[in-house]
Amino acid sequence: MSHAELDTPEPTPGGEATPAARKRPKPGERRVQILQALATMLEQPGAERITTAALAARLEVSEAALYRHFASKAQMFEGLIEFIEQSVFTLINQITEREAEGPPQAARIVGMLIQFAEKNPGMTRVMVGDALVFENDRLQQRMNQFFDKVEASLKQCLRGDGDAGAPTVEAQVRASVLTAFIVGRLQRFARSGFKRMPSEHLEASLARIL
Repeated sequence: MSHAELDTPEPTPGGEATPAARKRPKPGERRVQILQALATMLEQPGAERITTAALAARLEVSEAALYRHFASKAQMFEGLIEFIEQSVFTLINQITEREAEGPPQAARIVGMLIQFAEKNPGMTRVMVGDALVFENDRLQQRMNQFFDKVEASLKQCLRGDGDAGAPTVEAQVRASVLTAFIVGRLQRFARSGFKRMPSEHLEASLARIL
């Protein structure tokens, strides 16, 4: 993955990776390498279901080597989902801490999610479920919960006039529309082979919704 990188330690304190270090990475480093390879493979437009055999071949290791770090392919996808969750909700928290509630805050959250998707095409296929079609059902359920949490965050942004109570019906409707807008833009991006940018006419679209 070349954009929102999964955190990986430096090869050596001096910045020079020795041949031995390349051959025998630390367990945590190997896990990151596996997830990066999986995300990169998902970036190929029209990519079919990714097998552990293909993933192992890309990394030039055996399938057994993969299973020393992940019990199953589902766990590998869970690793990507955890990265998505941590990245997105950390940024949402930063936005809500720095800006007052209201439409501008909601627009910032939507823009951040759209930008995250554009920078991470492989992750986008996970977020919209295209990469999870033939995988364990719990993975899709987890992504559904992810968007439920995004919608809840948007409701809080839009509850209005600093009201500490429950979001209004209008706030709930707007949050639902914004969440559907995000999902729709991400689906179009993935299914166009990453040609239709989700940020297309973003400001004008948000102005209409908000």
